[in-house]
Amino acid sequence: MTISRIATTLSLIGAAFILYIGISYLVTPETIATGFGLPEWPKGDAVAFMNLKGVRDTVSGLIILVLLATGQRYALGIVTLVIALIPIGDMLTVLSWGGSTAAAFGIHGLTAALVAVTGVLLIRERTVADQQERASVNA
Repeated sequence: MTISRIATTLSLIGAAFILYIGISYLVTPETIATGFGLPEWPKGDAVAFMNLKGVRDTVSGLIILVLLATGQRYALGIVTLVIALIPIGDMLTVLSWGGSTAAAFGIHGLTAALVAVTGVLLIRERTVADQQERASVNA
């Protein structure tokens, strides 16, 4: 399997996963929120923060799909590396607020690593293509 296919597959899996999470936070936040890793959840009007997370995650998934669909693979690589900061922030939030260490590292830390690897693969894909193009011009 080529770098391009691996990067595309990881991008599609990542987009599908984060869209599922985002839509779940918008539609049924009470069922998905417990898996985030925090010890306590907002109550009353503070539950609106679940909608904010839902919107953030849904838009993140759509950004991935739009860049992939328009063939902006290098830009997707850069954006994916930036998006990797979101689960890092989530991990640090869970750890800072006394949440589950296993969830912090196992869910958010692992997600950040996979997203970052996907971004690197997308960026590397262009580097490899540029090297091949230069080699064919010089030959």
